[in-house]
Amino acid sequence: MTPRTRFWTVTIAAAGTVALTASLGVWQLARAAQKQALETGIAERGAMAELDGAAVLSANGAFEPLLHRMVRLKGQWVPEASVFLDNRPMAGRSGFILVTPLRLSGDGRALLVQRGWVPRNFQDRSQVPDVPTPPDEVEVTGRLAPPPSRLFELGAAEQGRIRQNLDIESLARDTGLALLPMSVLQTGASPEGLLREWPRFESAAHKHHAYAAQWFAMSAVAAGLYAWFQLISPRRRRTLHGQDPR
Repeated sequence: MTPRTRFWTVTIAAAGTVALTASLGVWQLARAAQKQALETGIAERGAMAELDGAAVLSANGAFEPLLHRMVRLKGQWVPEASVFLDNRPMAGRSGFILVTPLRLSGDGRALLVQRGWVPRNFQDRSQVPDVPTPPDEVEVTGRLAPPPSRLFELGAAEQGRIRQNLDIESLARDTGLALLPMSVLQTGASPEGLLREWPRFESAAHKHHAYAAQWFAMSAVAAGLYAWFQLISPRRRRTLHGQDPR
């Protein structure tokens, strides 16, 4: 390889490295801005006035704009359709999230309510706690959320009261309930002793800023190394050789 060919090969490789690492830094900044905007939007929705059951039902399927809004709903529990979601930690402990459908007053449709967290019996993993469920009409306050998050599971979806994941369509078929495609994270004090320390969405934008700084630093290092070894150092050698009396 001739010196000229070597020079242009290194130049192209360095330019590609600088361009790639710089673009990754810009991408990380864009991701930080997106997540920060999402966090701000969720906080703004949470600060809006509470919705009642009529407002939720009048959405006519356009439920996404309602997510993260606070709600105050009246209805009747459907305890026979309760599900205990397994392997759901809260406050550093492993246990269940109790999910019970709430049939909304004045309408045949129902909404899944994530009522709270309960510890599991590690001596008998098939046992679930007996959580009192009032039979009369109740008022539930909480925050509208997507359906319960899904965890990785091997094999077919579980059935029964203890499940790894909960599929709304499957539960609707099994119970005959007209379930809306979202859930409620119930808030407030729990007379049943359920823990309701629901995590708030955090954008973690600072992590993306840190990643961006790393990519920009790599870009600067690549540019600096190229400038030193391909431009500055050869010029210094030529200058020194030109001053050498021999």
